[in-house]
Amino acid sequence: MLQAALFDMDGVIVDNRDAHLRAFVEFARRHGIPDLDARTLLPFFGSTNAVIMSHLFGRNDIPSEEVERLSLEKEEIYRELYDPVMAPATGLTTLLQQLKSAGVRIAVGSSAPRVNVDFVLDRCHIASYFDAVASGSEITRSKPDPEVYLLAAEKLGVAPENCVVFEDAFVGMEAARRAGCRVAALASTFPREMITGRGDYDRLYDSFAQIDLPALRALWD
Repeated sequence: MLQAALFDMDGVIVDNRDAHLRAFVEFARRHGIPDLDARTLLPFFGSTNAVIMSHLFGRNDIPSEEVERLSLEKEEIYRELYDPVMAPATGLTTLLQQLKSAGVRIAVGSSAPRVNVDFVLDRCHIASYFDAVASGSEITRSKPDPEVYLLAAEKLGVAPENCVVFEDAFVGMEAARRAGCRVAALASTFPREMITGRGDYDRLYDSFAQIDLPALRALWD
C-alpha cells in the first residue's frame, strides 16, 4: 500500500535538463574540453558527479577530492544559470499537497549533492512538504544501485515496498526497482517513445498533472 512517495530531483521536481547541459558545456570549455556535445552525457543523468566526471575526462582514477572540487565548480555554474528561471514541475505542488493531506510521507532521493537539493527545494518554496532528503552527498554507490532510495525509505521509516518513486532517468528507474519500490516514470528528460522501449516502470506519465492519489494507490492493485 502507498505509505511514502520518493522523488528524484533533476528532471522530476524541476525540469532542469537543459540548464545542466548548458552548465556542462561551460564547465568543459573552462577545462579545455572543446566542442562538447552535452547530449552525450544524457545516458549518465541520474548518476553521481563522480561517474559523470570520469566519463567527461576519460579517466577512472580521478582522486575523490578532485572529483569534489570539479563537481562544486560545475554545480556553481548550474545554479547560476538555472536560478533565474527555476520553477516546480507542472502539477508537482498540487500533488505534494494531496500527498501531505493524506498523510503520505515524502522524501527526495537524488544523486545530486545536498547543496543542489536544498537550492531547488528552497527556491521553489516546497521544502516544507518533504519529510526527509537522501542525496548524493550521503551515498557511496551511484544509481542504478538502489542505495539512495533505500536510504530515503529508511529515513522515513517506511518499507521500500510501500514507496512509489518518481523518476525520469533509466538508471533511476532501475535503482527504484532494485530497491523494491513501485516506479512512476515521467517523460521529461527523455521522450515517451524512448522510455516505453527501455524503461522499467509501473506507469508512465507526461507530467504530474496526470497523477492523483487514486492513480498512485492503483499501483498496488
